[in-house]
Amino acid sequence: MKREQLRLYLVTDSGLSLGRPLEEIVGEAVAGGVTMVQLREKEASTRDFVELALRLKPVCKAAGVPLIINDRIDVALAVGADGVHIGQSDMPYEVARKLLGPDKIIGLSVENFEDLEVANGLNVDYVGISPVYGTPTKTDTAEPFGLEGLRKAVELSAHPTVAIGGMNASTIGAVMGVGTDGVAVVSAICSAPSPREASQELLKIVNSNLGR
Repeated sequence: MKREQLRLYLVTDSGLSLGRPLEEIVGEAVAGGVTMVQLREKEASTRDFVELALRLKPVCKAAGVPLIINDRIDVALAVGADGVHIGQSDMPYEVARKLLGPDKIIGLSVENFEDLEVANGLNVDYVGISPVYGTPTKTDTAEPFGLEGLRKAVELSAHPTVAIGGMNASTIGAVMGVGTDGVAVVSAICSAPSPREASQELLKIVNSNLGR
């Protein structure tokens, strides 16, 4: 995995997609510059999850964008996804890596500095620092890091970092300014009237703040 693939990371949410098919949202988003896509469907049955992943896979592949599956190692294996993103209560990293092999992308959410210290000892591909800010799209998260907490986490991390939670056009400039490799966006793309235009705008902000 290349660090630049984390720059604008779309995390899907069917409930925020204004009734539009996820294939449409993802297709527009990658056309607008999204660099990675995570399929997150907490309420979907295994069959529906697999079928949706199979529909998204060619969309992502055509754009050269990795397709990551949230939590579900079995779904990732079934569809030949590029990797998985796991949380602190999901399958342990070591088991996930054994099942997926050495070449798949594995991202891990860290919710505090203790999680980050443990992650530093693992061979994960990136860590998701979550949440940076409070967000209505995920209500079961830990205490937000805030901007200064994010800055410290980025400095301490042994891995590439992506900021999660409250990422939108108003926040990502400052977030990128503290040195994170990218931002994970949900509603700012999924709920946008034009996911393509929203992605273009967000990527422009990300790129203009790299290295500040």
